[in-house]
Amino acid sequence: MRLATWNVNSLRVRLAHLLDWLARVQPDIVCLQETKTEDASFPRAEIEAAGFQAVYCGQKAYNGVAILARSAPAAVLQGIPGFADDPKRVIAATVDGVRIACLYAPNGQAVGSDKYQYKLRWYEALAAWLRDEVKAHPRLAVLGDLNVAPEERDVHDPKRWAGQIHFSEPERAALQRVMREAGLADAFRLFDQPEKAFSWWDYRLAAFQRNWGLRIDHILLAPELAGRCTACTIDSTPRRLERPSDHAPVIAELQ
Repeated sequence: MRLATWNVNSLRVRLAHLLDWLARVQPDIVCLQETKTEDASFPRAEIEAAGFQAVYCGQKAYNGVAILARSAPAAVLQGIPGFADDPKRVIAATVDGVRIACLYAPNGQAVGSDKYQYKLRWYEALAAWLRDEVKAHPRLAVLGDLNVAPEERDVHDPKRWAGQIHFSEPERAALQRVMREAGLADAFRLFDQPEKAFSWWDYRLAAFQRNWGLRIDHILLAPELAGRCTACTIDSTPRRLERPSDHAPVIAELQ
């Protein structure tokens, strides 16, 4: 089984990129973030023509998540249970016996801001939900743009990013709490990886060309799935295209 996550930063703008990528990579399940598409405008026909069924929740211009799968997604859930203010950031479904949670974590704007405090509250609710979710679904995979770089090796310049959004200690602790309490493993770090491997690069300052990036897109696996994971990679090819997303897909292979 090939799992993937990709923040497409507007499905309307990047649809051709996505369809070409699906044909090339042939994933079984793909989680998308920042679709920025209302449900009525979701390109269902194009996705189905590519061989995928889709479940999604979106809104105009902001946020939006979707799960694409070759098999029919079942037991679909939108939002974090009990967390009222969750605008189109979470969708979960069961596909071929694997529980898939697709997440688009809040950005947080700036350390100490109201949006930063919201991000920490969101992570607290996420930890509580996934702690229960993995008990009900031991074959749990959590994929998405989590907007946190977990370690110093996940940022191009740790000194420059110290205390900044995406890399502040409270954010990193919040992500670690989610992983610890749900028993999730970072699939990318199950294997030796190239140095300075990132999944996001700012559009400004030629950041991609300079590889000034962050690894903020993740695939987290419950123990049963982590034991079956044989590889996890970042596919930076789409970032080289004209008008690309600022994120690259992350792909995990499961036996």
